[in-house]
Amino acid sequence: MFHRLGQFVVRRAWWVIIAWVIGMIAIIMTAPKVSSQADEASFLPKHYESIQAAQVQERAFPAAFTPSALALFERNDGAALTDADQTAMVKLVHDLTAKKIDGVETILPPDKQSTSPDHKYAMALIAIDKSKQQDQNQTADVAKAIRDDGKALAAGTDLKFQLGGPAAQALDQKDASGSAEGIITMATLLLVIVIVGIIFRSILAGLLPILVSLMIALPASMGLINYATKAFDLKSTPILMAILIVVVLGVGTDYFLFLAFRYRERLRAGDDRKDAVANAVGRVGEAIASAAGAVTIAFAALILSSLGMFQALGPALAIAVVVTALASLTLAPALLAVIPARAVFWPGKKWMNEPSDARFAALGRVVQKRPALAAAVSGGVLVALSVGALSYNGLFDMAGSSMPKDKESMVVQDKMATGFSAGAADPSQVYLSSTDGKKLDPASFPAYADKLQQVGGVSKVFLPSADAKSISADGETAQFTVMLKDAPASNEAISTITELRTVAHGQAPAGTEAKVAGLTSVFKDINLAMAHDYKLVFPIAGLLILLILALQLRSVVAPWYLMASVGLGFSATLGATTLLFQKIGNETGLMFMMPILIYLFVVAIGTDYNILIIARLREEARAGRSPREAAREALRHGGPTVAAAGFILAASFGTFMLAGNTFMMEFGFAMAFGIVLAAFVMAMFFTPALTALIGNRAWWPGHGGTPGHGHGHGQGHGTGPAPVAGAHGVPEPAGRY
Repeated sequence: MFHRLGQFVVRRAWWVIIAWVIGMIAIIMTAPKVSSQADEASFLPKHYESIQAAQVQERAFPAAFTPSALALFERNDGAALTDADQTAMVKLVHDLTAKKIDGVETILPPDKQSTSPDHKYAMALIAIDKSKQQDQNQTADVAKAIRDDGKALAAGTDLKFQLGGPAAQALDQKDASGSAEGIITMATLLLVIVIVGIIFRSILAGLLPILVSLMIALPASMGLINYATKAFDLKSTPILMAILIVVVLGVGTDYFLFLAFRYRERLRAGDDRKDAVANAVGRVGEAIASAAGAVTIAFAALILSSLGMFQALGPALAIAVVVTALASLTLAPALLAVIPARAVFWPGKKWMNEPSDARFAALGRVVQKRPALAAAVSGGVLVALSVGALSYNGLFDMAGSSMPKDKESMVVQDKMATGFSAGAADPSQVYLSSTDGKKLDPASFPAYADKLQQVGGVSKVFLPSADAKSISADGETAQFTVMLKDAPASNEAISTITELRTVAHGQAPAGTEAKVAGLTSVFKDINLAMAHDYKLVFPIAGLLILLILALQLRSVVAPWYLMASVGLGFSATLGATTLLFQKIGNETGLMFMMPILIYLFVVAIGTDYNILIIARLREEARAGRSPREAAREALRHGGPTVAAAGFILAASFGTFMLAGNTFMMEFGFAMAFGIVLAAFVMAMFFTPALTALIGNRAWWPGHGGTPGHGHGHGQGHGTGPAPVAGAHGVPEPAGRY
């Protein structure tokens, strides 16, 4: 099938190129616009308590004052605020309100309750139109207007105006995300161009994967993702674009290398340019399709997640991988078919000479002679690193971890924790509602509040009152504001919410029910949703990848130890990341989504290299070599491609560490380290060593280890020239991957 595809592309190369360009432009021009969601609660299903509590709030208090931002005041000289400063703050809030900033509903000036005990800080609470909060860009625009106008009004006074809270975090996160995307894109582009150029000693070869991936596949993917997001009402997360850039460029470069190595090999075997392209597609097409299938399935499995963030991220990345794979199997070969080979590999002069690949030949001999030792040492490294995963601790401060600590909203958060309690910036709420249609009895509120106050981790509970508009108009719902001692996103606060829910439910007066709301309650439910996802998404993704491997290898034995090796790669990657950031870097934990991201990227993309090596092992076995000889030759011929692809992809993910925030550093290291393990430990040693030890039984019940079955001497589907002599004087089965 893939050989026929290669011949079709070669015969109609210009038509294929024109079709891709026109199709990409049409998709971009007609695709709908999609806005990312910054509200963590928007990613949760409706059956979680935090969402139900928010629905109670909307129903009972439709006009309730719910602050989305806060203005923090302090003196420029750091001294305590004076009565004159209080007057100036009230005036500033009045003037800011008079500006009628679009999206700002109410601004409450500082008073005694909103002034810190040491009188160094005071805060004004700001409510933003809820319709604006549904779109991160609109929220950020409102926050920017408030911040700019507030600072302008404070200029020339003794006061410093700083904006914090969720809206300000959305603004700072947007700015940080844009900067991060620029840094990541430029660094990844430079890496791909330089490294691929060095590998092939060519300028154009370094530019071709950029042209295919970044100029065609990425824009087409973004348009199709927007179509899918609108059609299936998916959420869009701010981190998507940064991850998408590296996935498309990284995977696209991998597949280009698979193709280019084989294309160059066929040229060396004597094929003319067009035959070389057709034969290259015929021989690596199945490996590319299988690798892309594994990655796509793993990403698509996220549609089963409880969290809208992953429900959007998974399908989006799956679409991007499919588009990139199609471009790699059609557009890239079409370009190679119309560009003279000398131009592709210019200015290199030795591209037609067969290299000795002494290093990879030596690795192959090591695995051939001592497969048990190679398997034990490589497996031991994975197991040893996996121990570190036992110390993993999940954190939930997505906003704080996705931007630098010197962003204004982060500075305000730290000052709030110093001047007030750590939980003052975003208090929780307990909504007490009647279940029998009767009005609530205000006389029962103090006793109920005392029970809530006794929960460890609760700093202060504010009673509902008609004056504060915390009792609904029908008298059937009351809001108790609960200020926690710890930061809203901390594990300590989440533990407090767990106990608070138990007390709030159990101590609710007869005829009432309680729901706990607030950001910390949302994080608690995200924690529950993640536990659900680990039990559902991981196994399903693993089984689907196992099925793809079984179909590609026609075996029920090899896929199991391949998945076991990749599973070890996952735990080793999580362990190494935990050791680096928690133990050495003294971070309190890693972002809560890190395990599932590592699982998907390392298991899915890491399987690419196992597929490449195991496919070569099967080819060598079919050519009549013993299992140990097959391992030697697979590393000799497939090792250079795996090493090049793994190095480029690991370096691409490593660019995330340049973004300047905690989450990107953790993610970048974890992905880069996981790819290094997949390429240089699993694919180079663990997989071929195990296959050499298991022998031809690895291919049962197929005929992978029987000479003459399948492609035979690598002549895909019985076409192409006769086998060429390899470096050892024997027919080379299928060239080098």
